[in-house]
Amino acid sequence: MNIVSLRIVKQPEAQAKMTTRKKLQLGIYKIINPLVRLLIKAGLTPNMVTTIGLLLNIGVAIIFISGAEEGRRGDLSYVGWAGALILFAGLFDMLDGQVARLGNMSSPFGALYDSVLDRYSELILFLGICWYLVAMHYFLSSLFAFIGMIGSMMVSYTRARAEGLGIECKDGLMQRPERVIIVGVSALACGIASHWMGGNYKVLLPDTRMPLFETISIFTVPVTIMAFLANWTAIGRLRDARRTLEARAAAAEGAQAGAQGGAMNGNGVGAGKEMVEVEKGSVQTGKEVVR
Repeated sequence: MNIVSLRIVKQPEAQAKMTTRKKLQLGIYKIINPLVRLLIKAGLTPNMVTTIGLLLNIGVAIIFISGAEEGRRGDLSYVGWAGALILFAGLFDMLDGQVARLGNMSSPFGALYDSVLDRYSELILFLGICWYLVAMHYFLSSLFAFIGMIGSMMVSYTRARAEGLGIECKDGLMQRPERVIIVGVSALACGIASHWMGGNYKVLLPDTRMPLFETISIFTVPVTIMAFLANWTAIGRLRDARRTLEARAAAAEGAQAGAQGGAMNGNGVGAGKEMVEVEKGSVQTGKEVVR
């Protein structure tokens, strides 16, 4: 029997990147673990923490929509408050997993519940962002925000489908923590900067009325960059999954070819035995001789 084993070896650069990311993640966990233990003592379950995160993101969308309906163009205080709440909600996205681990409350349904509510949280967040930008007539920025929403969903969907096929697919630059930090920090910075430079500050292109930079750009430019990087991450995961599937298929073909080679060797011995039986008067058909 020929046994073919398949082992996917990551590139050293990818391993170094993941190691750095893991170290940073562990450092953050050391900071938040006292809060995690406090939540466990208070009787909160991981699913409760996840639900709180969803409710906070609904609050973010309400702030953006309120700014769109009640505010005026150039009043970016709503954007700043929304950014602060995005970062606070993102904290709960890290807390639920730690509550599950430190509290020994991990479960398959908990993992599913966390993934589903995370997607709802992001969709609701981008709903608020797009609503605000459209209402304030930042149409091009709203388009990029919508592209960012697509990329955010596809990063998660590509990983889910790949893992459904037995492929680990966690690499990529623009994962959920990075997306939350970019959107939250840029929104908060935009709100703070508007108090110093004014919400309607603009730098125009020479001899035109087209703005090269304006205060809202502190928020919309990072969101635009995030949009393209998120889709690039999803495409990169798709390419990685394809290479893994092709390697798996090649290994399977090699195993099948080896098995067929072994069968042919065995058939040679069997054929010789059957020819002897023919000489002794035993009639064998061609179909029975060649198996």
